[in-house]
Order: sequence, then structure tokens, then C-alpha cells
Amino acid sequence: MVLLGLSIAPGLAICLYIFLKDIYNKEPKRLLLFSFFLGILSIIPPYFIETYSVNFFNSSISSLATLAFCVVALSEELSKFLVVRYFCYPQKRFDEPLDGIVYSVMVSMGFATIENINYVFTHGYSTAFVRMFLSVPAHATFGVVMGYFIGKAKFDSANSFKYLFIGLLVAVLFHGTFDFFIFLQANEAIKAYVSDGLLFAGAVVSYIIAIFLSRKQIRLHRQISKQLFKPDPDQYV
Repeated sequence: MVLLGLSIAPGLAICLYIFLKDIYNKEPKRLLLFSFFLGILSIIPPYFIETYSVNFFNSSISSLATLAFCVVALSEELSKFLVVRYFCYPQKRFDEPLDGIVYSVMVSMGFATIENINYVFTHGYSTAFVRMFLSVPAHATFGVVMGYFIGKAKFDSANSFKYLFIGLLVAVLFHGTFDFFIFLQANEAIKAYVSDGLLFAGAVVSYIIAIFLSRKQIRLHRQISKQLFKPDPDQYV
């Protein structure tokens, strides 16, 4: 039970944080829960793609880069993107740009939570604490960045395809960079202290950059939300 609690706590905490950030026009809890559940199911296609594909790669830098960006990051972010695009995006309650972030994070946390349960029950407490402060929040930041552009696409029909593509691409780039630095630990030519230090630090740096962009984008979209749903009465004087 303790391992289960450690597995699900980070995802639920981030969901609550994002829900509380949406203060001007909250989304129905039913839609948020269903988005989270669909995020759990979205892990199925990447699981089979990654399980089958990993046998075709070795520990060379180019091979690990291809695995990180073109297999893992692309399959996982595309799977989450499709849920947001074809379930959340058409909803009538998707009625402001911030909703792109809200729904993307809910889907991402469903995905990250079920993934986290698997890793934690396989590797134990140390993995639980590392992923609590690194991997699960990283999935959230990828979701925020992607959701930012999905929100823009919803309300700019002339450029919707461009924004949707950019949202998916940026999420894949951040996710791929994050995984690539970690995957490099499998390269035999890299010394242990390097892989455990500098390469892991590289993953952390990419995560910090994503966090910075995420916070900036949430603030921007909250301002838009405030203007839409709680305008300043003085502007009409």
C-alpha cells in the first residue's frame, strides 16, 4: 500500500495543482476524471511499440538518440496528443485557451501514473522517490507545453494545424531530450561517474527548462482566461 501511495501521489498532486490554477472557468470534474482515465489507456500503444522496437537498437549514441526521440518520445507524446485532440478538444467545455493545458496535463498524469506504478513496483522505494521529483513532473511539463499550443489551435482556426503540429513537436523534443540523457547511461564508452553525474544533470537541465516554460505559459493563459471570464469592470467605464 505504501508503494501504491508513492506511485499515485505525484500524479494526483499535479492534477490538483492544475485544477486549482484554473480559477476563472473550471472544467467539469467528470471530464477531467475521464481524461485522466483515457491517459491511463493511452499507455497501451507505446508499450507495444517500445517493447517491439527496443530489440532493434544498441547502445551507440546515434542508436540511443533514435530510440529516445523517434520511438519513446514520439510514441508516448503522440498517444497522449491523440486523446487530447479527439476527446478533449471537441468538448463544448473546452472554451478557453487554458483548457488546452488543463486537459493535456490530466491526460499526461493518467499516463505517468500508470507508468509510475509499473516502475515503482518493479524497482522499489528509491525509484519511487526519484520519479516523484523528476519523471512524473517531467510528463506534466511536456503536457503543459503541448497543451499551450493545443489551446491556441482551438481558438485560431486559420492556424490550428500549425499550432497542433508545433505542440506535438515541442513535447516530443523535450521528452526526447530528457530520455536521451538518461539513455546515454547505457553507452559502454561513457564512464560511470559521467553517466551518473553529467548525463543525469543534462536530463535535469532539460526538465528545468521545461518547467520554466510551463510556468510562463500557465501565467499567460490564466491572464487570457481572466479577461474572458472575469473582466475588469473599469474597462467598460
